[in-house]
Amino acid sequence: MASFVTEVLASSGKLEKEDLSGKICKLSRKVQDTKVEVCDFMKGKYKDFLPNLQDSEELMEQVGELSRELDTLKNCIDTEVKQSVHTSVTEYADLKQQLEKNTVLITLLGHLKEFHTAMDKFTDALTAMKYVEAAEQLKKARDSMAFLKRWKDAQLPLLAVLNSELNIQRENLLYHLGLEWNRLVVWTLPTPPKVKGISQTRSDVALLKYILRPLVVYPCLSVYVTRQEGDGLVLALQRDEHQSSDTPSPALVYGRLQPVLKTLHSHLLHVSVGNQKLSSVLGDLIWEELSNCIIHDCLQHSIPSNSSQLDQYFREEPERDEFLREDHTDLHKYVQNINCHFASKKCRDVIVAARKLMTSKMHNTVKICPETKLLLPKLPGPGGDVKKQSAVKAEPGMVNAKQLSSSSMALPACRISESVQQLMGLALDTLTEARTAPPSGNARALQLFFTVRNIFQLYYDVVPTYHRENLLKFPHLAAIQHNNCMYLAHHLLTLGHHFSARLPQMRSEGVGTFVDMVPSFRKLGVQCFLDQLNVQRTELLDRLSTAHNLCNLDDEVNYTAASKAVRQLKRLSTVWQDVLPVSIYCKAMGTLLNTAIAEITAKIMALEDISSEEGEHLHTLCQTLLQDAPRVFTPLTEEKKNLKYQEEVALYVKKWGMFKELAVVLKANLQEIVDRWADGKGPLAVEFSGSEVKSLVRALFQNTERRAVALTKIK
Repeated sequence: MASFVTEVLASSGKLEKEDLSGKICKLSRKVQDTKVEVCDFMKGKYKDFLPNLQDSEELMEQVGELSRELDTLKNCIDTEVKQSVHTSVTEYADLKQQLEKNTVLITLLGHLKEFHTAMDKFTDALTAMKYVEAAEQLKKARDSMAFLKRWKDAQLPLLAVLNSELNIQRENLLYHLGLEWNRLVVWTLPTPPKVKGISQTRSDVALLKYILRPLVVYPCLSVYVTRQEGDGLVLALQRDEHQSSDTPSPALVYGRLQPVLKTLHSHLLHVSVGNQKLSSVLGDLIWEELSNCIIHDCLQHSIPSNSSQLDQYFREEPERDEFLREDHTDLHKYVQNINCHFASKKCRDVIVAARKLMTSKMHNTVKICPETKLLLPKLPGPGGDVKKQSAVKAEPGMVNAKQLSSSSMALPACRISESVQQLMGLALDTLTEARTAPPSGNARALQLFFTVRNIFQLYYDVVPTYHRENLLKFPHLAAIQHNNCMYLAHHLLTLGHHFSARLPQMRSEGVGTFVDMVPSFRKLGVQCFLDQLNVQRTELLDRLSTAHNLCNLDDEVNYTAASKAVRQLKRLSTVWQDVLPVSIYCKAMGTLLNTAIAEITAKIMALEDISSEEGEHLHTLCQTLLQDAPRVFTPLTEEKKNLKYQEEVALYVKKWGMFKELAVVLKANLQEIVDRWADGKGPLAVEFSGSEVKSLVRALFQNTERRAVALTKIK
């Protein structure tokens, strides 16, 4: 009867539900009991350190049995729920929630089991000196601990104890690894008292500091790899007396680094940890600093100064395949941007060389003649090679019969500083370097071109400031600076046009020439020379101002003033001889001589009473000046060629005719003066006004009827 009732209840599903509820309750009690036992066991092992191997095995079997019962019960519930989902959702919800809680607890117990198993295997591997396996087991234990920490609902007091044990074993592993490393790698330094604690220093730091970096920085070191019995493989550095270069070449550095890296990889760091080799781990630690060392201590100082050497500059690189997983390092990027680095170094060297020339002494000069031309390189045009360009023939109707002289655009003969000539040569070499840049080096060409512009702008700013005191003090340097500026301005007119067709990028941006700098340089040269002329003019006037009465030539002060003025002009004529262009020389000497003559004329015209004796003295003074003054016009070193300019003194001295007429009047009588006036049409009337002539007559002659008649004829 009972079996029949059971079958009926089972068919209706009620008995099955009651059985499931009972099983779940029973399973929950077992899970809680197991949890308590596992926690007590883990606490006893990792906190109280009690021996419990047999209990550990029984607990592991008990956890496994509970897991299997839970899986069976879960499958049963899932099947029952699917069959009666519409009728018993509420009843099964509580059961499923209880089951999920039990599932969480079982999962936690499973991770505790994995943690315990991993720690046991770690201890065995560490004892057997299997460090890689020990590290892998320690990683598994750490993963289990991380999973346990993620479950916020699982408040296990044991987690702090387990985490502490994990850290202790990690430090234990590191300690054993350090002992093993110190046994395998031995550092021997020539001066051990100065370097302490090598064994405690990180190996990557020691490797960089004592082997790799010295090989890069010091060219006299060489590396030797030898095998010795008992000592194993010996990696040693020795001083090479034959190597004397201040900066090692890249090929030399790479050749010394490769044996070190290859030896480390093949004999020590070839072991793999997971998917990564130890050599790759070391590369991650040292390669950034090693790359910076190679760049700053080797590559930057060994960049060639000529673009033709760039092709051989980076043909070799240090062995790095086993030490790097990517090519995105500073060294790799430096190699890729070699054009920019070459241009930067070239520009820096050019600016330094240019500034050195600008601050050098200016008095070392070279002679420039109209036939002197810049040695411009023969560059191919935009269409191809020089040989392939055919000459363009002009049509007969387009030819102009009258051609300009070859000297129309020539610079007049003068002297310029040797440093300025070298500066122009430096600019030409830099522009040629820009032209020879490959198509991929347009940025390099542009940078070099603007460096040349910066050279001339630097000259414009630096030279007048650096040499300012000497330019005002020495007339010779002022004349040279004038010539320097005119020389630069002259060549800047056409320098850009020679290269602009070969530098299309600069031409398209409107900066392919230097014409915009020409007016500034001309103004700079003119202003420098005008300042010197003003200094000389002031000195002339100061010397002549000491002469209070020119009529008394017996007065030593008057004689000294006039003679000093003449000597000053003669000294300037010697200083500027063969330096200034002839036209500038004659204009400058004519201006200064005109200043002296105008001052003397003004002093004579200011006299109100001149005796006959004083008139003789003044006439003698004027005649002396008229004879000596033309001799200061000696622009050329050959005396015969200077006669032409001495005869043309009236062209350069504005007051020359007036001074000659004054000398005549000082010696003439009244009738001669009236005749030279000639009713305002004579030579005297050309240089003097009527009032000035009357003033001279009143000063030279006494008040008589003849003087009165003469004055009436001068209107």
